[in-house]
Amino acid sequence: MALKSNVIRNVTFNFYNEIIESGARIFPKDQLKRFSLCMQCGKCVGSCPSGRRTAWRIRKIFEETRLGLKEKVFLDENLWNCTTCYTCQERCPRGIHTTDIVRIIRNLAVRDSHMKGNHKRICQILLRYGHAVPVNDEMRKVRKELGLDEVPPTVHRYLGALKEVLTLVEETGFTKMVEGEGK
Repeated sequence: MALKSNVIRNVTFNFYNEIIESGARIFPKDQLKRFSLCMQCGKCVGSCPSGRRTAWRIRKIFEETRLGLKEKVFLDENLWNCTTCYTCQERCPRGIHTTDIVRIIRNLAVRDSHMKGNHKRICQILLRYGHAVPVNDEMRKVRKELGLDEVPPTVHRYLGALKEVLTLVEETGFTKMVEGEGK
């Protein structure tokens, strides 16, 4: 009779450092390093509005991240359930910038070609229109009924800005990520 193995496989030993180094381009490194102080107390999960309606459990993602289970974290559909409301971050007794860490992990997942279908579709709309919410006839009607200009003051109104947005997404490599070409 064969015993079921509980051996953890596919460990990326530098995953924690990869998160810290990648995020340090935007956030203070000492702030990000607080991630190692997570004591799995559950305040983040208990206060999360998304966690009440989905399988989103930031504690689980964080523990798997600290264990170096990079692919498992990247492939977890629930990684994308965070709405970035910052409630978990505001309530963390250790002052861990949880939402920022989630954003960094998501960015790394996208960089490594793990963008989810719905996100990819929204990004493709961005690449086409320079805005994630295109203004169609229905949207114009609703805006008009609300007393707003039919066209918002975005790239929809300033068409020259579309070229700037497209240049920016091309130069940052975002277009290649959306097209699934990864790094």
